[in-house]
Amino acid sequence: MLEGMLQVQGLRSGYGQIPVLHGVDFHVEQGEVLGILGHNGMGKSTLIRTLMGYLPATDGSIMFEGRDITRAATHNRARAGLGYVPQGRRIFPDLTVMENMEMGGVRQSKDKIDYILSLFPRLHNMLDRQGGALSGGEQQILALARALCAAPKLVFLDEPTEGIQPSIIEQIGELLHRLVKELNLTIVMVEQNFDFITDLSTRVAILQKGEIVRSLTPAELLDEGVIDEFVGMEA
Repeated sequence: MLEGMLQVQGLRSGYGQIPVLHGVDFHVEQGEVLGILGHNGMGKSTLIRTLMGYLPATDGSIMFEGRDITRAATHNRARAGLGYVPQGRRIFPDLTVMENMEMGGVRQSKDKIDYILSLFPRLHNMLDRQGGALSGGEQQILALARALCAAPKLVFLDEPTEGIQPSIIEQIGELLHRLVKELNLTIVMVEQNFDFITDLSTRVAILQKGEIVRSLTPAELLDEGVIDEFVGMEA
């Protein structure tokens, strides 16, 4: 039996009559960063959306801290300690940066929001700016900060570097390293940026055609034979 903070066994999901996940198994320990790597169309975003409750599981189980959340509503998963930074960020464009933060931390104290802001100094000078006026990288930083305002124990990140300039990607990587260290945050991250995922992850799961076919350390992932066989990209 799989053990860990998050335990996923035999998970199946999809869209209507179209199956996408075909029995996914993995576990994540507290304080670990699990990267999920694979080509487009392999089910990475479907997996994250199913884990967060936006898509129903058709079979299998999701256990979080010993509690079965397979059928739990999305808001109840959030209250249990799961956070989510979706692909495309989806911040509120007409709300200010501070208002976005307050929406994320609606059940938290002002002190908690202020503490999260202290971890994101780049946001300090733009608290009154509308979210839609920020650059893509700044919106990604805001989306991460907003998710942390809810005080999650585990955060799902879906393509956090997509469409972002390299200097901001480096800042996001440094932020995530710091959050794991200081908050003992657990992360499950879907990502296609090879350097980013190997630098940040403690383990990397390879997803092919709706199944996890192998779990590797970052060092193992750097082997050219593994890259060619499971990833098909250049490091």
